[in-house]
Amino acid sequence: MQKFVGTGVALVTPFKADKSVDFEALTQLVEFNINNGVNYLVINGTTGESATITDQEKLEVIAVIVKANNGRLPLVLGVGGNNTTNVVEELHTRDFSNIDAILSVAPYYSKPTQEGFYQHFKAIAEASPLPIILYNVPGRTAKNMSAETTLRLANDFENIVAIKEAGNNTQQYLELIKNKPSDFLIISGDDDLALAITLAGGSGVISVIGQAFPKAFSKMIQLGLAGKNKEAYQIHFQLMDVVDYIFEENNPAGIKAVLQELKITSNEVRLPLVKASEELQTKIAKFVSEF
Repeated sequence: MQKFVGTGVALVTPFKADKSVDFEALTQLVEFNINNGVNYLVINGTTGESATITDQEKLEVIAVIVKANNGRLPLVLGVGGNNTTNVVEELHTRDFSNIDAILSVAPYYSKPTQEGFYQHFKAIAEASPLPIILYNVPGRTAKNMSAETTLRLANDFENIVAIKEAGNNTQQYLELIKNKPSDFLIISGDDDLALAITLAGGSGVISVIGQAFPKAFSKMIQLGLAGKNKEAYQIHFQLMDVVDYIFEENNPAGIKAVLQELKITSNEVRLPLVKASEELQTKIAKFVSEF
């Protein structure tokens, strides 16, 4: 699974002023990231506002990204939810042509037990035609999937190949890195911890900010993978403020504000999300102009 080592980016879904999907901007975003060194692309994740785009729009987003990518980078598709039966049905019926793996979020809202997490992902592993990257993000799901449960899944199912760990819990990251199977990937889902976790033995990141500064962020992670901590931290320090900014109010309003300053996409989001405040937009604009 070396194709998922390095920098993956969780792509936004750009919108026009009327809130329709801006496919031209999406194509531009894909090209920008491919040309600036990212290693793989993640489609229809939380950052892509998958909760508020329709099933038809999701299909169109996949088609546009597949066409723009043209086989150049591996593609990871978000397939998850808190209705296990529906997720399994999607895995049985969706066309996964040109997709290299799925990213499946831990069930949200329901707050299952650790055994519930295990049984949910067991059902997904048994149904999936593709490798699976687990996604633990307790800040959004309201329940942490423990390192013990992740490692149990990693040991029991060959097609569960990685986890995007986004609990912002260094101790849990280190427990995963220490005890994981040798070929299982620990991928940071926290932009602020991505370098530290890579240096500790992680396999890189699935990043939000990386899609706005792909050249710098990808170089930082590659330096981290090579153990060149001093050089890598020089870049980390340059990006620290903007990483804080993009999560200050909500994601993806923050990253879309950055991408608007870069003239790649608009800052439009769909309710219940709202655009970055004027105060935040001003801070972001200042950072981008100085970077």
